[in-house]
Amino acid sequence: MGWLYARALMALAYVVALIVSDELVGGRTVQLHQGLFAWDGAFYRDIADYGYDALPTTALRFFPLLPMLARLGGFLIGGNVGLALLVVVNVSALVVGVLLHRLAVAETGDRALGARAAWVVALLPPATVLVLGYAEALMMGLTIAAFLRFRNNQWWSAAGLGFLAGLSRPLGVALVVPTAIEAARGWSRASPSDRGSRLAAVIAPLAGLACYLAWVQTRFEDWRLPLRAQTALDLRGDFVNPIVKIFDAMGGMFGSERLGEGLHAPWIVLYLALLVIVFRRWPASYGAYATVIVVFALSAESLGSFERYGLSAFPLILALAQLLDRPAIERAAMVGLGAAMTAFAVLIFTGSFVP
Repeated sequence: MGWLYARALMALAYVVALIVSDELVGGRTVQLHQGLFAWDGAFYRDIADYGYDALPTTALRFFPLLPMLARLGGFLIGGNVGLALLVVVNVSALVVGVLLHRLAVAETGDRALGARAAWVVALLPPATVLVLGYAEALMMGLTIAAFLRFRNNQWWSAAGLGFLAGLSRPLGVALVVPTAIEAARGWSRASPSDRGSRLAAVIAPLAGLACYLAWVQTRFEDWRLPLRAQTALDLRGDFVNPIVKIFDAMGGMFGSERLGEGLHAPWIVLYLALLVIVFRRWPASYGAYATVIVVFALSAESLGSFERYGLSAFPLILALAQLLDRPAIERAAMVGLGAAMTAFAVLIFTGSFVP
């Protein structure tokens, strides 16, 4: 139900954005014309449709798994690559909710927690990208599935999922850290073949990344192009001290000099608070994975899309779902999240916010 509700809210947001643009702004934005392919979604669609060769080299920062699946899906449904991409994304988002429910139940035995987690991951405002043509849903589905596998000592399937995660997004390589932690558990008692499968699972996300960079080297003669594109000044920027960025964001709440950074401050506080809960209530691999994601997001020169990066740290969603364990609090939270998601989507479609 949360999955359907989120898509209804996105449709409502699109209508509101149309009205606002026509009646108040006096013109429709590019993002309104792009619809569900707004912002990065257009890049993924164009890569799937035309290939990297037909686009500027900056498009190489978008990893290939989603465009590959969209192209395959387009072939199967008669050539509509854009529709196929949206099907892949939204089916992946549904899978994310199902797998998150299953993971929560497997770890805690609490079915109510699993249901809340599925609702939260559907309605958290940054989850707009699980409806738009972005790769987050695909990567999150692969990552959660990998957690389910290696937490049950199913290392070869975890390796396959990790490899695909490394092909889906740059953050897919963060899966190396929790996999290594889980692989180290019981290492001394593991057989040689079991150790081999554990090592394969640890290396797999890096192998996925390496395969893409090797292809870039072969095709464009510079494997660093995707990394350089990602650190461009008008995108993520260079790596900086995450502590400094936290202070910048907090200072931006009380002054105009860094007001843009200050808009992210409430989300930084929320994610850091949830990170503490993850470390207190969940296995070490969960906290380590969430930490890698959050630190990576905070180490960017620009905090734009910080909320989206944090969404990928799914243990934070599990922690938030644990806090909503009273029916009245849960109902109020879901209403509030739905309203906030709608507002986020309106800002996205009117070109006021980059997801």
